[in-house]
Amino acid sequence: MIEGTRTPGYTPVARFLHWTIAVLVLGLIAVGFYIANAYKPSNTIYDLHKSVGFVILPLVLFRLYYRLTHTPPPLPDDMFPIERLAAHVNHWDLYIMLIAQPLVGWIATSAYRAPIPFFWLFNLPPIWREDRDLSDWLYEVHGWIGIAITIFVLGHIAAALFHHFVHKDEVMMRMLRS
Repeated sequence: MIEGTRTPGYTPVARFLHWTIAVLVLGLIAVGFYIANAYKPSNTIYDLHKSVGFVILPLVLFRLYYRLTHTPPPLPDDMFPIERLAAHVNHWDLYIMLIAQPLVGWIATSAYRAPIPFFWLFNLPPIWREDRDLSDWLYEVHGWIGIAITIFVLGHIAAALFHHFVHKDEVMMRMLRS
């Protein structure tokens, strides 16, 4: 980066969606690991996990639409091609997983025939017929996608910090200011 120049940042809408989704995903990762490892997690924890997971789906879909209709700020010119590729792969894989994950959870819960409450206001409708074998398999898939999301999120955070503290470029700052 040339001294004194500033790379433009993301729009306020993109930043709001990014940080809102980030907070929700980090919370769901923590709750998901708790559910997977607790002796008997409470129904309240399950219901909260389902509700927040369902909130993420439209947010990510809108974030993807917004990303496709609004060009993001450019990456630094001096980034290595492999870094550019890694950034694009990480972002697009996160979009895919953050859309697939709530859908897999919704289908798995529907196939199990467990209620799917939305913040204790109403129940979401089942979107799959009852099939306990499929449900068990999809819950396993849901867990593996959760682990993959965790790895990709950690990679995303590590890359942003690496750019900020090692490369000393503007990559991370693009998501912190306009």
